[in-house]
Amino acid sequence: MCLLLFPFIGFSQTFKAVKDTAALKQKIENMSKATSSIESDFTQEKNLSMLSEKVISKGHFIFKKENLLRWEYSSPSKYLIVINKDKVIIKDEKKTTKYDMNSNKVFKEINDIMLSCVQGTIFRSNKFKTSYFENEKFYKLELVPQAKNMKETFKKINLYFDKNVTSVAKMEMIENNDDLTSLDFTNKKLNAAVSETIFTVK
Repeated sequence: MCLLLFPFIGFSQTFKAVKDTAALKQKIENMSKATSSIESDFTQEKNLSMLSEKVISKGHFIFKKENLLRWEYSSPSKYLIVINKDKVIIKDEKKTTKYDMNSNKVFKEINDIMLSCVQGTIFRSNKFKTSYFENEKFYKLELVPQAKNMKETFKKINLYFDKNVTSVAKMEMIENNDDLTSLDFTNKKLNAAVSETIFTVK
């Protein structure tokens, strides 16, 4: 599941602290309330300490309120993760595995984090200490885990929003060993009609 979790120049520019954090929080809240669905291509880049080369994957992502997610990897291999309310379905080229969210605390925790990251509402959680930054192109939320189980894995999670705060533009997950997984979202469609049948996997 950590696989979920190609930077370009805008993200690497120097960030400074946001002065009016209340106004930014309100923008993000408004975005969340106004967004019923998100559809996007994504590029995932993993920088691992044990490998000299970056691992790059590409795919397509769909979110629909209230609790529907579909991550479909198309390259370098096909891999599908679907979250349908309290069910998790993982399908690779060989088999399909289904999990009950309510019987697995780890999956439930990951699901809550994923959904709140996608919706941009993760700053509400008391499981993270949030700092707010900005540059000319983006807002950046830096989330430092406070819960023990998260501290054991992650150093921090970064969320980037465009200055219009229409959706999450990029997500970074930095592990304690400094391995980095980043996700860039492109070709986004907001509030388009999405059939719930795509969140069903046979």
